[in-house]
Amino acid sequence: MAQMSLTDGKLDAQQQSQYWEDGYLFPMTAVSPDQTTKWRADLERIETDWLDNGLSKPLMTYKRVNAHLVMPLAHEIGTHPGILDIVEGVLGPDILLYSVEFLTKEPKTDAIVTMHQDLAYWGYGESDGILTAWLALSPATKESGCMDFVKGSHKNPIVPHQDTFADNNLLSRGQEIAVDVAEEDKVCAALAPGQISLHHGLMIHGSGPNSTDDRRIGAVIRYLSPHVVKPGGHKDFGFPARGNCDTGNYELTQAPSGLFTKGDLEVYENVRREQAKVMMAGAKAQTEMYS
Repeated sequence: MAQMSLTDGKLDAQQQSQYWEDGYLFPMTAVSPDQTTKWRADLERIETDWLDNGLSKPLMTYKRVNAHLVMPLAHEIGTHPGILDIVEGVLGPDILLYSVEFLTKEPKTDAIVTMHQDLAYWGYGESDGILTAWLALSPATKESGCMDFVKGSHKNPIVPHQDTFADNNLLSRGQEIAVDVAEEDKVCAALAPGQISLHHGLMIHGSGPNSTDDRRIGAVIRYLSPHVVKPGGHKDFGFPARGNCDTGNYELTQAPSGLFTKGDLEVYENVRREQAKVMMAGAKAQTEMYS
């Protein structure tokens, strides 16, 4: 798909309409090549320096769950104005940063993301006020395992999922929709470094393995409207990224004070425990990410 042009870095009315019709939107350049290259280098430096550096959990856990709470790099990405300008076209002027994770497929490996809906386990029901922005920090192609979307599938309710806990599945529960998706129904969401896609929380999506010689690195950023109320009275958290987020619906977090600092790690553990009560509810096993 050709690069989607933006007006002053923002979505126009036709693009907004296309998002609601298809359930996704891509590709849009949100970040400069120089910035993207720097962010990738920063991430890979952290991976080298902190792989075995006394953290209480594996580094992968912090990269995959709420990285924005303990990694200034993740917070910088999640609050980048170029990304927020695009997200505003869907969620409006009030934007809560819900989470950031780094999702990497190493070269020539069989890691996959099975077809699923994000909202299946988040405890928000079938809300329109939540979306995912996926930023490519390296080329995301069919060969490297870019995302596949099922056009219009966000118009369906949450469909039954099954937990596989498969070793090569990058999802927390190995969750997968309990129906087969034909290859011809998948839309390949290829992205160049610095480009993003947006997708609705009910969008059925997944991705295949990386058969290339380079890492496929994505920053997966979840945003929601602070006006969305989480059902069931469950506590939840978010960073006020733009506009008025002081609605009383969320406990507002702060930017990390440094890389894996003691105070930030304590906040991280509290948030992870609270969210796991919903996200891992009913699971027959636990993963290291949420244990």
